[in-house]
Amino acid sequence: MDNFDTQFTMSRDYLAECFDQTLPHGKNAKPNYLFPGLLIATAAGLLLFTEEPKVAASILGALAVLELIHIRYRRAWWITRQMWGRSAGREVNLSIDENGIRTQNPFTQTSLRWADIDRVIETDLGLILVAKSGGQQYLSKSLFSAEVVRQIVANNTTNDAVS
Repeated sequence: MDNFDTQFTMSRDYLAECFDQTLPHGKNAKPNYLFPGLLIATAAGLLLFTEEPKVAASILGALAVLELIHIRYRRAWWITRQMWGRSAGREVNLSIDENGIRTQNPFTQTSLRWADIDRVIETDLGLILVAKSGGQQYLSKSLFSAEVVRQIVANNTTNDAVS
């Protein structure tokens, strides 16, 4: 693997691309409507079948509404939480070498060794590096030339053959 260094800004557009490209490949690709449905059913059951004060039913109903709002606006909420972080708007240094991929900004430094990468998922706009531990890291293809993208994908295939 050839050494490669670049920089990018952790901008709102980059984070939106991260969310959009990784969502179909994540654990929560489809929203879970079962939990708010159970909350609503329980709240309705408490309202209809008990003589107790209706506080518990109201709280469960409010939690169900809150969960539905969370499901509806999960993209905007995720991006907003990332923008509240200290790394938002900062330059990120990305280095790729024979050992793996390193990212560094003024507040964090991460390293992902090639041996720790389980698979590389190629999307329309980027690469999702899935670690053996289950974590994911997204890298936009706009940061790389086509040759570097091919090397990253080929390096993962080589690691699979060696393992």
